[in-house]
Amino acid sequence: MVDYTVFKGSKSGAIVKATTTREIKPDEVLIKVTHSGLCGTDEHFKHADMGLGHEGAGVVEQLGSAVTTFAKGDSVGWGYLHSSCKHCKQCLTGKDTLCSERQLYGYNNLDQGSFSHYGVWKADFVFKIPDSIPREFAAPLMCGGATVFSALNNHGAKPTDRVGVIGIGGLGHLAIQFAAKMGMEVVVFSGSDSKKEEALSLGASEFYVTRGKDGPTELKIGAGVDHLIVTTSFNPDWNQYLPVMAPGCTVYPLTVTDGNFEIPQMGMIAGEIRIQGSLVAARQVHRDMLTFAAHHKILPMIEQFPMTEAGITEAMKKLADGKMRYRGVVVAP
Repeated sequence: MVDYTVFKGSKSGAIVKATTTREIKPDEVLIKVTHSGLCGTDEHFKHADMGLGHEGAGVVEQLGSAVTTFAKGDSVGWGYLHSSCKHCKQCLTGKDTLCSERQLYGYNNLDQGSFSHYGVWKADFVFKIPDSIPREFAAPLMCGGATVFSALNNHGAKPTDRVGVIGIGGLGHLAIQFAAKMGMEVVVFSGSDSKKEEALSLGASEFYVTRGKDGPTELKIGAGVDHLIVTTSFNPDWNQYLPVMAPGCTVYPLTVTDGNFEIPQMGMIAGEIRIQGSLVAARQVHRDMLTFAAHHKILPMIEQFPMTEAGITEAMKKLADGKMRYRGVVVAP
């Protein structure tokens, strides 16, 4: 048995320091957490009595008796998916995130998260971090990087395509890098030009401001986009974006928000536009993402905070206020 500190949400939304106790089962590993990314999804659970954080990175300290895939001292990470049955149709075809018995952050293992000093996780759902990626940069890739890579990797995006990215934040700045390194033209849409130079330096081919002093602007971009990745914290005005979508464009609404997804039906039909749901990466796609990021030197832009009640509270407030550039990382002592 092992006892360790975790940081949990609470009914009031305050961050609470607690202790959890776990037995290390044969198929599990004990990880000493060094870093955790902060994701917008964590904001959704801060009022729940559960361990927060799901972009974990750390070092393997102890192996379950049946684990042969890791060694003590390995640099590893884990993300949104904790487990699946591994034998259903979805698991056997590489879609384990869709398994009916999947265990996901926010719904399972509520006594622990990546805002923690340690974690006990199933080894088959833990990932070796390439040596060239420091853990403070690897942590945000465990969900943010995996989410945008999966959308681009799984649904037919090609190097000859034009990819639009709405919003330059935790997901958007990674989507720009991955799409650019995949050989695509990246067209970025943002509410102001304050992030233009950063977007271009990350690999954007074009940059368009979507709002003027009198409200939304008419977008004129030449050739339309074949894929449109939505990373803002709210759904955009689709009447503004329909004119810049190429026929057959695929829209990826990666925004995590309550309520219904609504788009003008006739515009969608006339352009044969596809709306593609996309969850985080399945395990092999996650491994491919880390290999790709290491090879192409794709790293998130981060701000670091101490893994304390005050540090996590500060980080979450900065994220909620829209002032994080671009991914918060909490650092364990």
